[in-house]
Amino acid sequence: MRGPHSSAAGFALLTALVLAAAGCSAGDDAADANPESSAPVAYAPYVNASTASGTDTAGSPTAYNLAFVIASDDGCVPAWDGVQDVDDAHVTSRIAALTRTGADVRVSFGGAHGDELAAVCDTAEELAEAYGAALDAAGATRADFDIEGDELTDPASVDRRSEAIALLQEERDGLEVTFTLPVMPSGLDEESLALLESANDHDVEVATVNVMTMNYAESYDGDMGDYALTAARSAHAQLRDVFGLSEAEAWRGMALTPMLGVNDVENETFTLEDAEQVRAFAEDHGVAWVSVWSAFRDRPCDGDGADDPLADCSGVEQEAGEFGDTLAG
Repeated sequence: MRGPHSSAAGFALLTALVLAAAGCSAGDDAADANPESSAPVAYAPYVNASTASGTDTAGSPTAYNLAFVIASDDGCVPAWDGVQDVDDAHVTSRIAALTRTGADVRVSFGGAHGDELAAVCDTAEELAEAYGAALDAAGATRADFDIEGDELTDPASVDRRSEAIALLQEERDGLEVTFTLPVMPSGLDEESLALLESANDHDVEVATVNVMTMNYAESYDGDMGDYALTAARSAHAQLRDVFGLSEAEAWRGMALTPMLGVNDVENETFTLEDAEQVRAFAEDHGVAWVSVWSAFRDRPCDGDGADDPLADCSGVEQEAGEFGDTLAG
């Protein structure tokens, strides 16, 4: 990985595009809080793009992250979950219902399953067209690129994606771009940093880097709230170092996404107390927005064992929508 850039201009974490900043510092975080922050931290949960949930609106989200657009079986063709046309009437009707609440929508490309379009499309031009088709169908001016697993370790698709996003931003004035990346308490890994450097090299304007504070490893068996804060501080230092940002700019260029309740790693459980901790931290430091995976899991599991706590519910004691209310502040 290359060393620090001499200027932040190429990468341009656009503070003008960041959703929000936050309030005064307090407690143990006072030393590294952001004293310049003043606006409320936005709440933008991940939701299923095709299926409504009774907990979608918990916390009155400012925006919704629509999960997920990936490649269909037809190749370089965008589809929800790889199977549903991006202009499917059922999906567009659902998106319209979400935006009628006054919230915006962000199309999330990628995720943990299936093929991200950059791995399938042959050229940056074709890829930009595929991304644009999904954005147009959703009526969205915000794009999230959730890159993880094999897609994160493929330099060719990483650069193709960066080039395609740059083309999109040339065509679409004000297109807001977020990269959602895995993180550890030690921070972003080498592949994630290389992805951000690729974006920098292609003059992509990135509004936020959204770190997934979840699923660390079985060796991490402590407090998930503490781990989330440690991961955020580590990533913050990396953004400052790699892109030459001030403390305030780096916080305003960050978003935080925990996985509520039980995580995919067996010994990890993110509690409501952890959610309170993350929300307070975000406000103290002026983080752009907080999210959660996911709104449709924000409810207790049914007692008959029919629910899967990794897909349908949280696996912890809670009221329906309580994580959303807590993370929204």
